[in-house]
Amino acid sequence: MTARVLVLGPTGTIGRAVVAALLADGRAAHCLLRPHHAGGSHGLPERAALHFGSVAGALTESGAEAVICCMASRSGSPADAWAVDHAATVAAIEAAQKHGAHFVLLSAICVQRPLLAFQHAKLAAEAALAASGLRYSVVRPTAYFKSLSGQVARLQAGKPFLLFGDGRLTACKPISDGDLARYLVGCLDDPDRWNRVLPIGGPGPAITPLAQGGMLFAALGLKPRYARVPVRMMDAIVGALALGGRVSGRLAQKAELARIGRYYATESMLVLDPETGRYDAAATPETGTETLEEFYARLARGELSVALGEHSVF
Repeated sequence: MTARVLVLGPTGTIGRAVVAALLADGRAAHCLLRPHHAGGSHGLPERAALHFGSVAGALTESGAEAVICCMASRSGSPADAWAVDHAATVAAIEAAQKHGAHFVLLSAICVQRPLLAFQHAKLAAEAALAASGLRYSVVRPTAYFKSLSGQVARLQAGKPFLLFGDGRLTACKPISDGDLARYLVGCLDDPDRWNRVLPIGGPGPAITPLAQGGMLFAALGLKPRYARVPVRMMDAIVGALALGGRVSGRLAQKAELARIGRYYATESMLVLDPETGRYDAAATPETGTETLEEFYARLARGELSVALGEHSVF
């Protein structure tokens, strides 16, 4: 068993879950933190070993045999994406090369049809890892529970659930933080997951946004109400922002964020069949036991909350 693991991005949602999964599995979790966390604001378990500085330094100090990289750009803007999803990730890969560490990279299933800057940045990092000579695992998860919870406050305020088109344009197999973390940790010791790109979803059939809305209304005990947003309206917004972006950097960044929103509203988070160009739910592997419906029920009961970031998806 790989006993000592360095986690990059340990204070993010998935990073925290990975640290918990490593400790639960009896492994040593070493976490590389930024200097501003030195005062104890990281919120990580006491049993986690903390390191500050460079990836190379943390690998030397910890003697880690593997790296699980959960770093990701916060906004998805081109500058942020190429700085974090690519440059910082490639620098970590290069540091791991000197130690011969198994490198597990958390990527995203949406890179299959790359139309956005952050997708190209992630693909470039995946390519660098595959060419590194390291033993590696590239994990491409589908939608997270958190990213599908952005409309809870809307419904609680009596507003309708927003759908793009008829609510059946896309589908995904949502995966929980815990199930994804356990899958990432499982890559360390499973030869079937080595030197491969691994798409992964949660358990059960693919779920459309219309079905997500139904689950959320049921969990909250509310009568379903929907508002439909035409995709052409999103196209108009993207076009207007892109036009303004020719003279304004601020509008150019907003245009990219609008493109991200449109992408998630019109592309499924499932395995893409390269021959047909269609998304295939049956070909999308599943893992774990936690379901989105159960997650919504716990949200409704107040047993947990989600801190929505910049990548929330309706």
